[in-house]
Amino acid sequence: MTAATGATVDRSEFRHVLLSGTIVGAVTGAAVVAFLIVSRLLPPGIITSLVLMIIVLAGGVAAAFLPGFFAASRTVQGVASAAAIGLWGTIVFMAIDIILLRPFKAFPWTWDAIGGGSTWWYLPIWWMLGTFLAWQGAIVTAGRAARGGDTNIRALALPAAVGGLVVGLGLGLAGVVLMPVAAGAGFVLTLVALALIVLARRG
Repeated sequence: MTAATGATVDRSEFRHVLLSGTIVGAVTGAAVVAFLIVSRLLPPGIITSLVLMIIVLAGGVAAAFLPGFFAASRTVQGVASAAAIGLWGTIVFMAIDIILLRPFKAFPWTWDAIGGGSTWWYLPIWWMLGTFLAWQGAIVTAGRAARGGDTNIRALALPAAVGGLVVGLGLGLAGVVLMPVAAGAGFVLTLVALALIVLARRG
């Protein structure tokens, strides 16, 4: 990740971070709502699993690569800004969750049962996951830019999305784990691998 100058890179202004994080949180909320609607309206089966998997991957792409796009991540400062955007996005989603989703009992009771009836067990996990995804996505963005490659979100996200798709279909069709869960795990693992490759090249 080489140093870069200019107004088009490394956007770290506080107001920009908050605005961008709000957009990321809203997009995340929309993906969660879409997931809930599909899971409730469509009957269980392969078609529903495929649709849910696509929604999970789309949400993963947004959470991982939108922050780096908004921060125009090119240097360490831009990567840190993207992580801050990701963190604020999780807080915005938390507000959407508490104000809109929880009152309508959007999640099954088993979701709360995991935490002994508390809604707070998963929020710290979500804060960490959202920040981690944004951080990794920004590293991949900065690494691609340093090599003079295409930093379009579609180009950046394709390898991670394909990784998630392959793992989701492989484990899901084999009945090892639910397809959307497997796809999400595959996406994250592929993203981490890509980020590690970027860091190894810098070393």
